[in-house]
Amino acid sequence: MDQQRLDQFMGKMVGDLGAAVSAALVIVGDKLGLYKQLAEGGPQTPAQLAERVGARERYVREWLNAQAASGYVDYDPASGAYELNEEQAMVFAREGEPTFMAGGFEIVASLFRDEPRITEAFKSGDGVGWHEHDKCLFRGTERFFRAGYNAHLVASWLPALDGVVEKLERGAKVADIGCGHGASTAIMARAFPKSQFFGFDYHGPSIERAEKLAVDEGVSGNTTFAVASAKGFEGNDFDLACIFDALHDMGDPVGAAAHIRQALKPDGTWLLVEPFANDKAEDNHNPVGRIFYSASTMICTPASLSQEVGLGLGAQAGEARLRAVCEEAGFTRFRRAAETPFNLIFEVRP
Repeated sequence: MDQQRLDQFMGKMVGDLGAAVSAALVIVGDKLGLYKQLAEGGPQTPAQLAERVGARERYVREWLNAQAASGYVDYDPASGAYELNEEQAMVFAREGEPTFMAGGFEIVASLFRDEPRITEAFKSGDGVGWHEHDKCLFRGTERFFRAGYNAHLVASWLPALDGVVEKLERGAKVADIGCGHGASTAIMARAFPKSQFFGFDYHGPSIERAEKLAVDEGVSGNTTFAVASAKGFEGNDFDLACIFDALHDMGDPVGAAAHIRQALKPDGTWLLVEPFANDKAEDNHNPVGRIFYSASTMICTPASLSQEVGLGLGAQAGEARLRAVCEEAGFTRFRRAAETPFNLIFEVRP
């Protein structure tokens, strides 16, 4: 045993355990509006913050000190006040920003709630369907991924596709497959009011949420949602099909891709967005890969294994495996059109 290496590893574990414990407190702060009040109200004592959000001072004081110890808020010993600096506010208080992370902690909450079922699946080999998870997974997924879609979908991902924006501006027919709560659908529908958008998801409660979201955001006139699987959605002659962070969750991604190919016009385009991953596992052993492999273990791979075929691509499939899926489905053109630290964006064409 190397004592120095042990000490270093124990230091890492203290940090990891602190981060895990702090995750629940982020959810508390998000739900009670503590972060937003700190961002809007400037430096505040525990008593002031508690009064403004309608909470008890003793709880808020303990929460603030945990946040300060984590580096999530700043503390001034001279005044006894706590505040969010600009960077902290971007992460915890400003939901429209691409850096907003608070929603992701709801996903983390679902992992703990669903752990017994996943542990049993390890032994049985059975899958666990998306619909079988705690409902906070669905809400957290919408809030976490929407930040990236707000930042990149209209501004850079769609323009990276050959001729697609021009079609959308004139009026195109678009399928958003695996649309979940419809955040991606609504973003596109608002940006391109002359086009018609059809959102499909097999999860009924998510479609209900998507329909409400469309009304709330004023895009119900050019959006339609239906409960349907990726291999069973109806319609053809689509100019554009989209799958955002969902192909790897499907049991039969080749079958889904083949159905998309049949539903597209001959000159149509499939926008495929997947979590960022290199082709070699060892090249994904980094902080981003850590998040995606962990989520894949608890959510994505069990979802795929619960369905027919059960290919189990996983959230770190990588470009080569995704290309192979598309080519097996009959697509002849596949290129990486863009990327972010968290996503790979592919243009797939017949």
